Amino acid sequence: MSIFDGLKFRRVNSIIHNLDPRIKFIYVIGVFIAALLFLQIIPLVALFLLQLPFVFLARVQRQWMRSLRGAAFLAGFIFFINIVTIFLGNNYTVTPSNIEGALSMTLRFVVLVESFSVFFLTTSPDHLGLALEQSRVPYEFAFAFTTAVRFVPVLAEEAQTIMDAQKARGLELEKGNLLKRIRNYIPILIPLIVSAIRRSLELAEAMESRAWGACKKRTNLYTLRLHKGDYVLLGITAIIVIGAIYAYFYVSIPTL
Repeated sequence: MSIFDGLKFRRVNSIIHNLDPRIKFIYVIGVFIAALLFLQIIPLVALFLLQLPFVFLARVQRQWMRSLRGAAFLAGFIFFINIVTIFLGNNYTVTPSNIEGALSMTLRFVVLVESFSVFFLTTSPDHLGLALEQSRVPYEFAFAFTTAVRFVPVLAEEAQTIMDAQKARGLELEKGNLLKRIRNYIPILIPLIVSAIRRSLELAEAMESRAWGACKKRTNLYTLRLHKGDYVLLGITAIIVIGAIYAYFYVSIPTL
């Protein structure tokens, strides 16, 4: 469940937290585009290291590391699937270039998790919803998205609490074959589903008591405005995207 720590906002007074959510999202999309362009390890390592200054400036190193540890299983699974696919489709042989390709696919996933983790750790759901509204996204969709972002980490913590409680009652989740392990998670899923339904009903009652949807034209107390740091980040994003496109077409990137 530690991967969901990367979706939980941490309120810290930092330069990264004070940036406009729209510009931070454009930066994440820029990194996403740059990561999709390359299948070599060197540029992907450069993109990975590029995120580190943002992590340290935002002072969310611990939560960021926990999200990466949580993604380690999926990263290993991606590497394993790529190696198996190459082995079966290449006459049961694996070359060093094939291994580098599998590592690149895995590192690409890690870069994406890393960048989105920094975004969600430094962007409050309130500001995210406000950014969506000011971007002309219908309020119903913005509210649904921000509610999901807000409650996914909460449900993950609740699932961990239920797992600890069931283990204390003698439930063994790690023993047995694959089918038995899946059955062992039924006492976890049922209370979690019941809790999620109860939480959704409470949220619906709270929305009705506040006359949600009664007024079509909504107003906000705050308005997002771009500042100097936002323009700097926008320039960095443009440099990353343009540099990645130029390197993709005109630079011969060495393989390891």
